[in-house]
Amino acid sequence: MTDETERPVPVQDPVVHARVRALHAAGKGRNAIAEELGLSTATISRVAKLLGLDFARAQTATATAAKVRTLKERRAAIVDRLYTRTEFNLTRLEAESFKTLVRGEGGAEYVDTLDFVPPEHERALVGTIQTALTAAAKLELQDGDQKADDAKSLLRNLGAALQAIPDED
Repeated sequence: MTDETERPVPVQDPVVHARVRALHAAGKGRNAIAEELGLSTATISRVAKLLGLDFARAQTATATAAKVRTLKERRAAIVDRLYTRTEFNLTRLEAESFKTLVRGEGGAEYVDTLDFVPPEHERALVGTIQTALTAAAKLELQDGDQKADDAKSLLRNLGAALQAIPDED
């Protein structure tokens, strides 16, 4: 019977081999496996090489694509909220009456209803609307740029694939 202190080094340890193989089969990447097993990424790389396992870039590409989709969805939700806020402020700006807090003599406060939007409030509302629309437009452009980058990448890959086809003369 072997003493616990006499376990083989991780690269040669069959228990580590089995765990790396199982985690790799489950789709875990090198960093995730290293973290889970408490080993360095270099050790995991050496074990994977011994076992003939590959940490294909396809896994990284899939994870990156999922992250990009998630961020795009979040930006779309923010854009929607910015437009909602813009509509709310436009409604306030165009309302037939405007309620404002007025301070009277002796510091007393009361709400006064006006039939117009005071200029200082109008400037503030227009500035708020402009800021929201500018932010929404920038977020929308960011996703437009991503579509253009995706198209360029597709064309670049297609061109490379076509060049790799041997000439049949």
